[in-house]
Amino acid sequence: MSSKKYVLIPFFIVILAVVFGLGFYIGETTRPSIEEVEGLSNKTFGQPAGVDFSLFWDTWAIIQKKYVDRDELNPQQMVYGAIAGLVKSLDDPYSIFMEPEESKQFLDEISGSFGGIGAEVGMRKGILTIIAPLEDSPAQKAGLKAGDKVLKVDETITSDLNLDEAVRLIRGEKGTEVVLLISREEWNQAKEIKVIRDLIKIPILKWEMKENNIAYVQLYHFTENSADEFRKTITQVLKENPKGMILDLRNNPGGYLEIAVNIASWFLPKGEIVAMEDFGNGEKTEYRSKGYEGLKDLPTVILINKGSASASEIVAGALRDNLGVKIVGEKSFGKGSVQELENLKAGASLKITIAKWLTPKGTSIQDTGIEPDIALEITQEDSDNNRDPQLEKALELLK
Repeated sequence: MSSKKYVLIPFFIVILAVVFGLGFYIGETTRPSIEEVEGLSNKTFGQPAGVDFSLFWDTWAIIQKKYVDRDELNPQQMVYGAIAGLVKSLDDPYSIFMEPEESKQFLDEISGSFGGIGAEVGMRKGILTIIAPLEDSPAQKAGLKAGDKVLKVDETITSDLNLDEAVRLIRGEKGTEVVLLISREEWNQAKEIKVIRDLIKIPILKWEMKENNIAYVQLYHFTENSADEFRKTITQVLKENPKGMILDLRNNPGGYLEIAVNIASWFLPKGEIVAMEDFGNGEKTEYRSKGYEGLKDLPTVILINKGSASASEIVAGALRDNLGVKIVGEKSFGKGSVQELENLKAGASLKITIAKWLTPKGTSIQDTGIEPDIALEITQEDSDNNRDPQLEKALELLK
């Protein structure tokens, strides 16, 4: 079994899932319920102390004997459903059981491409919410914004769905249309937004030199290739002898923890704490800079908004705590937990929350987010006139 750690925002591929364990009831006078289940090759299972698994097997046996379509039962799907139920009982939207096909989709997406509308989605206080539309995606082109609440997907009300069910409805064949009923803070009433699905390729970054020789780097995601692309970009940036740098993490929903540490290492001296994991049992793990330091002495400003989450928040928190880097924009999403992907049998997998992460000063941002040093919103009027006051403020600070 292998594992890998993520600090991903709950999104597109994510399923709110559930698993129930298998076992048998041991008693002096009661026959174990598992013995009544047909078709088991191995009826010797363990069970946690104080837990009576006979209820599970009683239910399984009743389904086998009495369910009206019992001839069409799929025992493997029943096991997957039971496992999904166990995970759901954790009441943690980031802990997810994925069947083999869902697991494959997840790995495809995190490696860089997938089908759909190109928006990270998650549950915020029980409401399906757009975390961030990806750059140049159908979602962005249709006008979806970070923080939009999705009330309906076509004719289906999302309040009755878990995240996995909602994602399945939003995704679809390239070229097909999905209609989302969107509620936005500045609107008096919800509006329908039509989005044409497409094959989504996750961009990694873009950069350019701004006025006064200020380097501007926009990082869209912390995927597997982000560290290499960032290294190549910084090599080019440094050849321009910039006077300062703007690191734009707006609408960046996160990705791998290891990539966040790698990118922070370009700014921090070797050994400086980037983030800490708190496992809830008194145990903590510190993640420290590798000390690439190519940007250590370069004046830097970071841009964030409510679509900045997880790995974005790690980098922003690390640079502010260690270097006093100024942050401009809006309060970030507040995704302060760490997930680990466990590969299971037959291609299934379990993404489970194993820790909360803390900034170098020991601050947890779970559900609270990172407050910018200079709070600025981009209004509808700004958008209509192609103005970016957050970027303008960052440039002003670096002058």
